[in-house]
Amino acid sequence: MLEISNLSFSYGPQPILKNINLTFRPGKMTAVIGPNATGKSTLLKCISGILRGQGDVLLDGVNINSLKPQGIAKEISYLSQEGCGKAVLSVFEVVLLGRVHSLSLKVKEAEIQHVLKILKQLGIEKLAARNICELSGGQRQMVFIAQALVREPSILLLDEPTNSLDLHRELEMLELIKQLTISRNLTTVVTLHQLDMAARYADEIVVLSDGEVYAAGQPTTVLTPDMLREVYRVNAAVYQAGDGVPLVMAMNSVK
Repeated sequence: MLEISNLSFSYGPQPILKNINLTFRPGKMTAVIGPNATGKSTLLKCISGILRGQGDVLLDGVNINSLKPQGIAKEISYLSQEGCGKAVLSVFEVVLLGRVHSLSLKVKEAEIQHVLKILKQLGIEKLAARNICELSGGQRQMVFIAQALVREPSILLLDEPTNSLDLHRELEMLELIKQLTISRNLTTVVTLHQLDMAARYADEIVVLSDGEVYAAGQPTTVLTPDMLREVYRVNAAVYQAGDGVPLVMAMNSVK
C-alpha cells in the first residue's frame, strides 16, 4: 500500500504540489494526468525519494524518508523522462544496473539470465550489445523501461513511459505494464498525456490541476466534459467504446 498524506513541494517560493492526499493499491495501475507543469513529474520524484517535500509518503505504513537508499531502491523503481547523457554503456549493462541493489563484484549467472529474460520479454534482446546512445529514442525508452522492470520492485513509477514510442509499441508497452502489475501485484503509477490510453489501461486516474488533486477515481467518473473544460481548457465530447472504455474527442480550445 502506497499512501500520500498532506504532501506539498515547492521549488523556491513557487509551490508545485499543494496538500496532496492519495492512496495507490497493489495490483492496480494508476494514471496521473493533467496539463504540462501541473506537478505530475514532481509527484513521482517525491514518491521515489528523489525530492523531499512536506508531508508523508508511506509504504505499508513506513515513511520512505526513514528508509536507507538501498531499501528505497529495492522497493521502488522509477523511470524518469531524462535521456542517457553520454554514458558509454551497452543495453545489457544499462538494464543490469537496475539490479544494482543485489549485485556483487562478480555478476552471477542468475542475474545475467534475469536481464536476458526481460530483454526478450520486451522484444529488444537483439540490442543487448549495442551502445545505449546509438539507439533511437523509442529503442532507448524500451531499454529504460526494461531497467525499471528488471529490479522487480513493489512500487513501479513511470514518467511518460510511452514517450518516443510508435503506436504499436505504445499499446504493446502499456499492455505489458498492465499485465505485470496484475501478475506481480505491483503498485504502478504512470504519468500519461494520452487520455484515451489512460482510460483504457488504468484502473484509476488522478487529475492534477495547478499542483492539486482535481479528481481521482475510475476513468468513467473522472474523464468528463466538465473536467476537460476546467482543467485542460478544451471543449470535448466523451464517448464510450463498445467495451465501456471512455473515448475523448477534443473539439476546440476554451479561451
